[in-house]
Amino acid sequence: MSGVRDSVFNGGQMRLARHYLGLTLQDIADIVGKTRQFISQLETGKAKPGVNDPIVDLLAEALKVRPSFLFSFSVPQIAEEQAHFRKLATTKASTRQTVLARGSIFDQVVEYIDRHVKLPAVDFPDYSGFETAEEIERASERLRAHWGLGLGPISHMVRVVERAGAVVAFFREASTEVDALSITSRRPVIVRNDAKRSPFRQRFDIAHELGHLVLHEGHVTGDRKTETEANRFASAFLLPRSTFLKAFPRRGGRLDWSGIRDLKLTFMVSKAAILYRAKSLGLIDDAQYLSAVITLKNRGEAIEEAEDALAVKEDGEVVVQALQIMKSVHGIGFTRLANDLGVLPDFLSKIIPAPIEESMDVESEGRVMRPFLRVVDVK
Repeated sequence: MSGVRDSVFNGGQMRLARHYLGLTLQDIADIVGKTRQFISQLETGKAKPGVNDPIVDLLAEALKVRPSFLFSFSVPQIAEEQAHFRKLATTKASTRQTVLARGSIFDQVVEYIDRHVKLPAVDFPDYSGFETAEEIERASERLRAHWGLGLGPISHMVRVVERAGAVVAFFREASTEVDALSITSRRPVIVRNDAKRSPFRQRFDIAHELGHLVLHEGHVTGDRKTETEANRFASAFLLPRSTFLKAFPRRGGRLDWSGIRDLKLTFMVSKAAILYRAKSLGLIDDAQYLSAVITLKNRGEAIEEAEDALAVKEDGEVVVQALQIMKSVHGIGFTRLANDLGVLPDFLSKIIPAPIEESMDVESEGRVMRPFLRVVDVK
């Protein structure tokens, strides 16, 4: 994306950067001292400033990109049907545009990284058409078997999906409005909501988005049907049927809250998710489930539960580790990465970690990285 590849101004690149930053046409107009109509004409191609036109530098500064970005070939943009938004109908159009734009740029970042550090191969089976409760159970069991996970607790959900070729990201500012979401691209992207403080619920969110990625490729999601299917998948994936039926604690006809707490800490899922799973498998009836949910609410555990502080939030590892390798092995730091993509470091920091202390030597990095990534020789 670096360098002026064309002498013709590309309004699509300008629109992409504007959406990425969550700015309106009027915002840009106010910053550069032009009218909203003129900014619109730039984006639609009705106005085409030359490379040396002063407006280009003003626009680049406002959009936190290099002037060359506005003359480069269009970045392939993520389409709305590639993104799985929760509650699609109520998600603001501007928020969707921002997330899609950030997904498009993130896709370019990952492609760049992939040329220097060999990321895990993408290995997400397609279970499209699995819709009934039983079909979704089978899909979760097949995926566990395919990935060699067995039927026990999953210690690190983020690591599981990243080893299968996905990348877990956090889009600063955007994801706080849309909960967790996922994007189907060359490499699946799961965007985690860091505003959600419970590590247990974040793990469920990762499994929920995994459900979308394997069940709903090419489908518009966000309605009750697809969200229910993704929840069923997440529940079945985190709490496998055969294991859960044996492990669910019973104390006569009453719920064993101490046992449920132990089960939560073993499988790293919320007590609410355990209750949901028990109801879906017929271990408790609707009345017992409702009573249990009310009990959690009365205890002040409707959103955050008592044991949540005992778990550590799972962070994405692939991008952070790959950036460390690129710096140590190829000498490509954060600023060089941004420059090669035609943007400023501040622009890039909205979708990938800001520069970190690069104190690791190559030997120690090799030990850290070997399970995940390997270096690509780049001439």
